[in-house]
Amino acid sequence: MELYDTKIWNEQWRLAALSRAELIKIGLVSLAVGVIFVMFHFQGNTLETRVFGRSAIVWMWRLWQYMGEDFSHGPLIPMVSLFALWLKRHDIAAAPKSTSTLGLLLVIAALLMHWVGLRAQQTRLSLMALILLIWAIPFYIYGWRVAKAVIFPVAYLIFCIPMNFIDGMTFPLRMFAASGSVVLLNGLGIEAQQVGSAIISTGFEFDVADPCSGIRSLLALTALTAVYAFLFQKSLVKKWILFLCAIPLAIIGNVGRITTIALVAEAFGERLASTLYHDWSGFVVYAIAIMAMLAIDSLLKMNYREVYAQWKHENLSPISS
Repeated sequence: MELYDTKIWNEQWRLAALSRAELIKIGLVSLAVGVIFVMFHFQGNTLETRVFGRSAIVWMWRLWQYMGEDFSHGPLIPMVSLFALWLKRHDIAAAPKSTSTLGLLLVIAALLMHWVGLRAQQTRLSLMALILLIWAIPFYIYGWRVAKAVIFPVAYLIFCIPMNFIDGMTFPLRMFAASGSVVLLNGLGIEAQQVGSAIISTGFEFDVADPCSGIRSLLALTALTAVYAFLFQKSLVKKWILFLCAIPLAIIGNVGRITTIALVAEAFGERLASTLYHDWSGFVVYAIAIMAMLAIDSLLKMNYREVYAQWKHENLSPISS
């Protein structure tokens, strides 16, 4: 009887010790969240503080508004990230948990990155440090298996960071869209020539301006393709292949859009093409790019060994008498 009571007491003590350890970890996580909020809300930005204040989050939000439609998907990114985290909840719960020295080193590295961002007045660098901290703290407290499970949900937050610094890409994208459209138009029998970023034909003449460069669709489609690859591809290599395809797909989709504007101008007049159709033709980019993305996804999922075996059976097998 005494031995039985001792076993029960030992088991209760073990469970109590586990509960205390979990409470300590929860307390550490809560403390870390509070410190991160204070650090990045009150001392997160040193760039044009009279306009944006000291908060890196406010800086990011106001740039979303400043960039307008180019970054209209920005507020959706955290919600998608939380959804991806919810999908990983079973993996996180089942993962063995232990503290990690490497995780602690990454926490220190993220804090240093934030300090450098403040000193250099590079708020984007501080936001990168924030994303690294969000990943490194669970890594430190719960170990690699938990950190591995949350890599995508945390890394996806990178799309939150305003990337208006890539506006320098607009001119080469404009030139490529113009030259690609001219090639397609001439291939379709419509004589057109490129003069700078302008497309000139007998029935129309228009310039591929900055808003038509494809930057907007490039940012949105890379974010969309990243989620699609995460949800529907199992192999890590295939996820990356599909994600990297988003960049050329967005560019090709924009060439298709410019070409259709020229076709509408040729058929119905430049006025209709440059007003009503131009305003709604952005959907052409996404339609072309999404259809191409689905086609690439199907090709990546295809079992080529089975396809070859079936083809070999149907075409190379001896004809039975």
